[in-house]
Amino acid sequence: MNVFESKARGCGYRIIAGIDEAGRGPLAGPVVAAAVILPPGYEHPEITDSKKLSPRQRERLYGIIQRDAVSIGIGVVEAPVIDAVNILQATLAAMKDAVLELSPSPDYLLIDGLNRIDLAIQQETIIRGDSRSLSIASASIVAKVSRDRLMEMYHRQFPQYNFLRNKGYGTREHREAILKFGRSKIHRRSFRVAGIDGLPVNKKLQL
Repeated sequence: MNVFESKARGCGYRIIAGIDEAGRGPLAGPVVAAAVILPPGYEHPEITDSKKLSPRQRERLYGIIQRDAVSIGIGVVEAPVIDAVNILQATLAAMKDAVLELSPSPDYLLIDGLNRIDLAIQQETIIRGDSRSLSIASASIVAKVSRDRLMEMYHRQFPQYNFLRNKGYGTREHREAILKFGRSKIHRRSFRVAGIDGLPVNKKLQL
């Protein structure tokens, strides 16, 4: 899990940040990105892609990452901006904000996925990076836990959608709540909802 970090250090880079996001697919709530700088040579056998972990494991590892990381940055882009610029651009904006929060500033970025960030910093995109890079995996955990906590806060404002359970994703219960109560201010109005906006329930939700 340190291959990409070691390669970057071998090329002379010293402050390496992993970047990942959570919340590209939900019907409601923000997209959240995290950037994490780990100490050189850092190892932790349990840190991996957040999707492979239970909520309890993520919470525990989140605390470990908060304790051990050199620096952590968070970027949050809410639903109205997602609707205005599209989910890809909103995700890249959240990633950029997360990197800009880091101190010290990184000189090399490892980014999950295919898309580079609009920053004058050397960067490498890695498909399935959250399973291949410890820095990106750490960022995936921080982003997921941070977003889940935001959705729990939104649940208290809009309990009828049960964000505590679905975290804004398009579950049957959530879709039925949208049909009954309409969309809240944190729903992504540019996202079509299966069974409501003329999209068959058995088709994958798309923009």
